[in-house]
Amino acid sequence: MGHTSLDKIKALQRNPANIRNLCILAHVDHGKTTLADCLVASNGIISSRLAGKLRYLDSREDEQMRGITMKSSAISLHFAHREQEYLLNLIDSPGHVDFSSEVSTAVRLCDGAIVIVDAVEGVCPQTQVVLRQAWLENIRPVLVINKIDRLILELKLTSQEAYTHLRKMLEQVNAVTATLFTSKVLEERAEKESEEPEREASGEGEIVYDWSAGLEEADDSNLYFSPDQGNVVFASAIDGWGFSIQQFAKIYSERLGVRAEVLQKTLWGDFYLNAKAKKIMKGAQVKGKKPLFVQLVLDNIWSLYDAVVTNRDKEKVEKVVKSLGVKVLARDTRHSDPKVLLSAICSQWLPLSQAVLSMVCEKLPSPLEVSAERVEKLMSVGARRFDSLPEQTQELKEVFLRCSSEDSSPVIVFVSKMFAVDSKALPQNRQRPLTQEEIAQRRELARQRHAEKMAAENQKDQVKTEASSEEDHTSGASTDVSAKMEALAVREQSAEEEREKFVAFARVYSGVVRPGQRVFVLGPKYDPALGLSTLPEGCSSQSDSVPDTPHLSLCYLGNLYLLMGRELEELEEVPSGNVLGIGGLEEFVLKSATLSTSPACPPFTPLNFEATPIVRVAIEPKHPSEMPKLVQGMRLLNQADPCAEVLIQETGEHVLVTAGEVHLQRCLDDLRDRFAKIEISASEPIIPFRETVVRPPKVDMVNEEMGRQHKVAIIHQVKEDSSQSRSSDTLQVDSSGLVTLTTPNRLATVSIRAIPLPQEVTSLLENSAELIRTLEQVNLSLREGRELEVSPRSLEQISELKLKLEALLQGHRWRNAVDRIWAFGPRRYGPNILLNSVDSYSRPSVWQCLSRHGDKPQNTLRDLDNSIVSGFQLATLSGPMCEEPLMGVCFSVERWDVQTSAALQHRDSVEEDSVSQDAAGDGEGPGETAGQSKRRAEADCYGPVSGQLIAATKEACRQAFQAQPQRLMAAMYTCEIMATAEVLGRVYGVLGKREGRVVQEEMKEGTDMFIIKAILPVAESFGFADEIRKRTSGLASPQLVFSHWEVISSDPHWVPTTEEEYLHFGEKADSENQALQYMNAVRRRKGLYVEEKIVEHAEKQRTLGKNK
Repeated sequence: MGHTSLDKIKALQRNPANIRNLCILAHVDHGKTTLADCLVASNGIISSRLAGKLRYLDSREDEQMRGITMKSSAISLHFAHREQEYLLNLIDSPGHVDFSSEVSTAVRLCDGAIVIVDAVEGVCPQTQVVLRQAWLENIRPVLVINKIDRLILELKLTSQEAYTHLRKMLEQVNAVTATLFTSKVLEERAEKESEEPEREASGEGEIVYDWSAGLEEADDSNLYFSPDQGNVVFASAIDGWGFSIQQFAKIYSERLGVRAEVLQKTLWGDFYLNAKAKKIMKGAQVKGKKPLFVQLVLDNIWSLYDAVVTNRDKEKVEKVVKSLGVKVLARDTRHSDPKVLLSAICSQWLPLSQAVLSMVCEKLPSPLEVSAERVEKLMSVGARRFDSLPEQTQELKEVFLRCSSEDSSPVIVFVSKMFAVDSKALPQNRQRPLTQEEIAQRRELARQRHAEKMAAENQKDQVKTEASSEEDHTSGASTDVSAKMEALAVREQSAEEEREKFVAFARVYSGVVRPGQRVFVLGPKYDPALGLSTLPEGCSSQSDSVPDTPHLSLCYLGNLYLLMGRELEELEEVPSGNVLGIGGLEEFVLKSATLSTSPACPPFTPLNFEATPIVRVAIEPKHPSEMPKLVQGMRLLNQADPCAEVLIQETGEHVLVTAGEVHLQRCLDDLRDRFAKIEISASEPIIPFRETVVRPPKVDMVNEEMGRQHKVAIIHQVKEDSSQSRSSDTLQVDSSGLVTLTTPNRLATVSIRAIPLPQEVTSLLENSAELIRTLEQVNLSLREGRELEVSPRSLEQISELKLKLEALLQGHRWRNAVDRIWAFGPRRYGPNILLNSVDSYSRPSVWQCLSRHGDKPQNTLRDLDNSIVSGFQLATLSGPMCEEPLMGVCFSVERWDVQTSAALQHRDSVEEDSVSQDAAGDGEGPGETAGQSKRRAEADCYGPVSGQLIAATKEACRQAFQAQPQRLMAAMYTCEIMATAEVLGRVYGVLGKREGRVVQEEMKEGTDMFIIKAILPVAESFGFADEIRKRTSGLASPQLVFSHWEVISSDPHWVPTTEEEYLHFGEKADSENQALQYMNAVRRRKGLYVEEKIVEHAEKQRTLGKNK
């Protein structure tokens, strides 16, 4: 197919029934960009010979160097299929785990996806992730099994073995889909049961719960990949061939005289051809016959590879070429690389683009076929259900489903990301070819200049006088000045042009978008119910005056662009159902946003990011004077990257948070070369840790059971420490770890104990952070007397959380602990608990939203309740070991006495005396003092007692923490490595050196590849991928994904106390303690005191002069 004109694409954009918005998803190095090249070559944009080598959609320099995709790129392709013309908006996405946020931005804009799986490696971690992302966004996938040539050339499998291998791999892919489907059905079943509890109660007899009943009823036949359904293509993108079962069914239906429909159902599966009866029979495996797929399909491909690549048999190749009826150029047959001849034959016999694009047109939905479930999911933001949205908002669902492009339809656009473009690459700034008239004009101007120059030179030669020479000098100076001015103006202009412009990567869901259109930008917290009540009826973005509404702003759309890979084409309008680029939104949209002309439109649900930003570096400019440029550059980087985060810490450091090492490197390169354009220096990665307490260990450091003597030694040590470092008049620590602290003004006393939380509880609290935040918002509104609408779904989840906590917190220590929870921390939603164990104080429960029925809670908050909570929040935000947040610690407040009333009365009496003396004989004096005392009592929550109580609570929490065995928690990566048997030992060596541990090792069937699953501390992961590649000569490459937090078993404050420990570790015990190393590194970075000996035995130092 030739190159498609822009006018043709504009015409195709108006027919949404024939538009397909799709993305390519896969694990890293499974062949996404190579496949995209083949599809792009089918439109004549690049040469078919360069497909797979050019990697057209990898437009960045570092993408080409590393050979991996780092950002999503879109391109519009034209394809004719069955007398219909289709427009395919194709988005190529990265496969590297560090850039999985780019996959989320691509998936949101699409209705379908091509999932690619490597025929050798099979289902990899990132394959599972992308299948889950496609499932969460309700988009339909089709499968391409790529790199089948590796089965022939690398693994040297026979066609029968390859068929068995492919069947197993297809089962693996379908197993991932089945897991997602099962979880969804069971969730829906649980929801139905929770909605209809009374129906079960009214039933007679005993109810038997059958968990599989929902699965049997649900239809999942259309979810799975099966070649006979036409949603699987077998391919080798690098060799340019691919086929679906339908293609071979058509070829053989004529030869065998069997209907194509029958062949399509039997070509894949346990069927064989009975040559005598000329019938297709079942049971190939039992009877030891060749399956149809092997006999009719794979054998042909295997014999072609054997003739062209393996044996290079010219006669056989000629026969094959003749029988297939393809034309091969003489230069291809003579070429030294057999792959050139192979791709020349295959690209005509089984063109990849034909197989993939016809599958896309038949199997993937158009924008008109978007499911109602997906629309409801997109519009139900936060905890709100679709039913609870205003009527006008619910009516927009019909607009979505119609995908209407009428002028009366409201415009709804979703921006999934902002990407930076060099201003020279914009169509309006691009150099266009000159017309004949312009060429003639420029030629004439050049002639005139040349003539003037020659005349000036002749004049200089003729005139020799001093006056004329002076004149020449002055005129020369003036021309120099004008030339300099001109150069300066040109430089300024070019600097202005060089600025990065931002283009929004977006899709139109309804209406027609035009440049200069006025639209609402809906913030993520925008509430359509509040917006509709604030704005006058019938108000739209085109109205003259729009009142101020929270999280709603107005903007004008800039230029509209058709995304064509590396290039952009300008458009006058874009109808509904299309993917486009929008300029001029950099001031209004940070990363993603919903745009609409109707205020009834809700903001879309936020994108699901699989990668957690964990790697932090502090950045500063080489020259301090360039700090403003760095700040501006980091602002632009934050906008251009969906996953990167930019922070300014309390210390004033500018911190960049990224998803991994490769992502970090890309961000630093972008900052240096594109956004800030200055020399920058980045710190060593800032590794996050958490602090926790554990139960007292049963064995010591030499695995000896701890005797009474050892425990006594520790208690003595704690007492000595407390007597030395803690003031005894305001602080008491008893042997059980209870800390009692009195404020300096002696008005308040608190007693706090630190208890380690079970690991399951910590994990539950960490995973339920969003839910706890919602719970906190509801409680805050109840305390303020406001009503906050919460969806029944959220209340149900809160109730489930409470039940789970009750199930996990068992035993006498945790009796009624869930009902006594005072607060969560840090930041009111963290994995630490403040427990109310004060006998005389029963405060309102944090779960009060579950039990309220319009009546106010009976229990009331004590004065200064918030001071205790604030002190707890401060203590959990930075622990005593190295000022890192706490995790998995429960602080139980066992005593809280406040004597504010006595102190206030005393202070008021003193002030009353002084006022009465000042205002002697004035009758209004006592009245004024009474008012003052009332105001003072009201304002005491911000007074000295409150402040000292916050400080006392914080200090008591820290001391209670230190009274227990303390431990550091390290962030851990799960690491998956594919390696061959030869390099397995080296992989283990690198893991062992970096404190990693192998969790699982299995061999991939039919290959010599091992899959190693390991856990590795984030602190040890920097340079890990490079070291593995170097040590294994590139035969193994790891995928690192943040997994969990893990307690480091060694005690950072440990010193030898028993005789066995002295014998084993020596008197000083100066062997490396990993936890202490980490702790001191963090303290040193934060500028805290580090206890270490710089010089030891100074008198034994040797001078440089004499080696004594």
